[in-house]
Amino acid sequence: MGAFTFVPVWVIEDAILYLAALLTLIYIIRNERRPDIILVEFASFVVLYAAVYENFATYVAVRMQFYGYGRSLISIFNVPLSVPIFEYLVVYSSLKLLDTMRMPTWCKPFVLGMLAILADFSLDPVAVKQIFQTAEGTMGRWTWLYGPNDVRIFSEPVFNFTGWALICGWGATFLMIGRRLFERSSERKVVGYLYPPIAMLVSLVVVVSPLSNFLLWLGPFFHRGSITEWVMLGFFLLFPAALLLAGWRGRMAGGLSLGQDYPVFLVLGGLPVVNILFAAIGAYWEIIPLQAAALLVTWVLLAAAYVKGRAALRREVVPGRLV
Repeated sequence: MGAFTFVPVWVIEDAILYLAALLTLIYIIRNERRPDIILVEFASFVVLYAAVYENFATYVAVRMQFYGYGRSLISIFNVPLSVPIFEYLVVYSSLKLLDTMRMPTWCKPFVLGMLAILADFSLDPVAVKQIFQTAEGTMGRWTWLYGPNDVRIFSEPVFNFTGWALICGWGATFLMIGRRLFERSSERKVVGYLYPPIAMLVSLVVVVSPLSNFLLWLGPFFHRGSITEWVMLGFFLLFPAALLLAGWRGRMAGGLSLGQDYPVFLVLGGLPVVNILFAAIGAYWEIIPLQAAALLVTWVLLAAAYVKGRAALRREVVPGRLV
């Protein structure tokens, strides 16, 4: 029998993520008005978009110095299934949150991109740290193949964090466009079943286009590894924050319930806590301040949306009259 790799902590992490995905699927089936369409979105995002991009990144790793993954419970070629699933969970839960917040539609992909970066701040640093001796040799949960000039945050190139704003932001953008077209078609089934795969294929084309180099480090005017990686990461964190202050201002289109909208709180507010716990278990103390800071910002936004939403619901009906 050949070498067999079994790393318990990786199995547990995957199992927790799949449990969160299962709970989200149950929510979709029970609460979405058209759960069949959302499930097609889920499958299209995971299989046609995120998994294809992640496999592309691992396939060209040696030549372009990207990254590779360790062993996982379930993989799509070189990529653990848990990775694209987590990315969709972030997109889905973020859109649920943003749909309750009254702001211009064009602002939502930027804010969603910020939430994706914050989620990644809790996930990737611990994945990079998880290196174990196995029957197949030294293996990491997630291993970056650095470029000679890469600027890094905890052994991870800066542009990768910004990349989460792009992959999740573009995916959300074209899903939102597809949902709008579906509504304008009087919810014709054929439109509902076609827009998710088309939207994801368009997203894939955009995210692998030269536009990404511009948004990651202002290429071709600057090169990978330059200070512009920090500039663009700052932009994708600070610009959405400014949009929240100027474009949202606490106005709500609906309320959030901890019970009825649990994917929002589970994915955005809960899974990062799990990542922090695994960082503590592994004694990766140096990354916990970044994880905790990102989680705090996310919790503040969730709390603000929850409180403002409950207040808006209370104002809608005053005993004896409508206001």
